[in-house]
Amino acid sequence: MFIQTESTPNPATLKFLPGQSVLEAGTADFPTADTAEKSPLASRLFAVDGVTGVFFGTDFVTVTKADAVEWDHIKPALLGAIMEHFQSGQPVMAVGDQPQSGHAEHTGEDGEIVGQIKELLDTRVRPAVAQDGGDITFHGFERGVVYLHMQGACAGCPSSTLTLKMGIENLLRHYIPEVTEVRPVAV
Repeated sequence: MFIQTESTPNPATLKFLPGQSVLEAGTADFPTADTAEKSPLASRLFAVDGVTGVFFGTDFVTVTKADAVEWDHIKPALLGAIMEHFQSGQPVMAVGDQPQSGHAEHTGEDGEIVGQIKELLDTRVRPAVAQDGGDITFHGFERGVVYLHMQGACAGCPSSTLTLKMGIENLLRHYIPEVTEVRPVAV
């Protein structure tokens, strides 16, 4: 098994490509070791000293490290943990625990606008963000403000504010005049 690695815009996060499916659909975010109990793979990665976050996409794993830890010191252990997991035959997610499907539900009078927002996020934003090892999902829409949740490499990325304001906000405002601003939320 050959696992490729790619850097991300977030220097504290590295993207691992195991060359096979990680999740059938959706994403799974484990921002702390306490949340990793739903995933044998995430638990195995958090066992490596210095790991502070794990995120799964359909064909990648991103790992976030503590600032005091160097990639050269933990990357071999992470590669080993990923390889051991896939060779063990264990599932990525515990039985009964499904990955997140993505966007939050929205009920209310702005249903058509929210549908347009989700469509643009799914077709224009999320594929590009997945290339960087993360995900951005719709969290809410209220009085012209779109609330988005950033995960994986996007969470805590130094360029995430620029991505939100200059990229996503401009895109949404261009296609949907009712959108006036985009703000991040922590879930």
